[in-house]
Amino acid sequence: MLLDLIFLAVGIFLLVKGADLLIDGSSNIARRFGIPEFVIGLTLVAFGTSLPEFTVNVAASIKRASEISLGNVVGSNIANILLILGISALINPISVHATFVKKEIPVNLFITLTLIAMANDVLLNHSPISQISRSEGIVLILTFVGYMYFLVAYLEKLEVSDEDRDRLMHPVKAVIFTVLGLAGLILGAELTVDGAVNLAKALGVSEAVIGLFLVAVGTSLPELFASAVAAKKGNPDIALGNVAGSNIFNATLVLGTSAIINPIPVPDRANYDFLVLFVATLLLVISYFTGRKYTIDRKEGLAFLILYFAYALFSWYSELR
Repeated sequence: MLLDLIFLAVGIFLLVKGADLLIDGSSNIARRFGIPEFVIGLTLVAFGTSLPEFTVNVAASIKRASEISLGNVVGSNIANILLILGISALINPISVHATFVKKEIPVNLFITLTLIAMANDVLLNHSPISQISRSEGIVLILTFVGYMYFLVAYLEKLEVSDEDRDRLMHPVKAVIFTVLGLAGLILGAELTVDGAVNLAKALGVSEAVIGLFLVAVGTSLPELFASAVAAKKGNPDIALGNVAGSNIFNATLVLGTSAIINPIPVPDRANYDFLVLFVATLLLVISYFTGRKYTIDRKEGLAFLILYFAYALFSWYSELR
């Protein structure tokens, strides 16, 4: 068990550090090609911080530990909203432009409802089991492609001045950071999945719950650091864009790829977790219209954190009964 804990700790560290290096390197490369800042926030940064979930899920699917795949995505998305935005709002109240509420949040709600429908074959289609099939995985991938097309089609390109280029990382250094980041993510994913599966068996806890909390929170650390630093520096669009973009990537590209590799069985407790995710997304909308409009203040951030830890404690208690 000690060796499994070491593997898990080292794996999560490599995931976090690998994502950090990858974001630094790839974002510098993107800026040199004049990719818009807003696109970088919603796509490159969000995708970079979602790569731990992606690599963990792919490794879990290959190893046929598919329950970790679903728990990791749902748990990460819940943590992104309640835990990460909660901490970010405590550091500095998060305000955002109204268009964010009108576009990104509805997309998150739609995708969450789509996942709920896909995960309820027994209820909706009277199937013997519920699973996210390969065909549904393809639908999720196509949804991701449509989302990317939407961003590219409707956002203007950023013109980078020579002064901005002078402040960027040297291209060779940026490439090295990107390669090292990818290597760290791949190795970290392998160690994290091995450690999590073995711990689940040793402790008698289901893989679904291990994926839902330990792995999910561990792989959400890149989003946590990115959003917390963005909030501290007064860049709320980056903090919120990172969370919203990461949730979309997790639910479409990450889960879709995992389902294509191996269909994902849906555990009995999944609807409870999906409900929490849906309510968390609704609370995100409500928080923009209570108190200071279009702002998540410190009180709301604290409420998000309390809800997250209450959810975590209740889930662990339910599992141990």
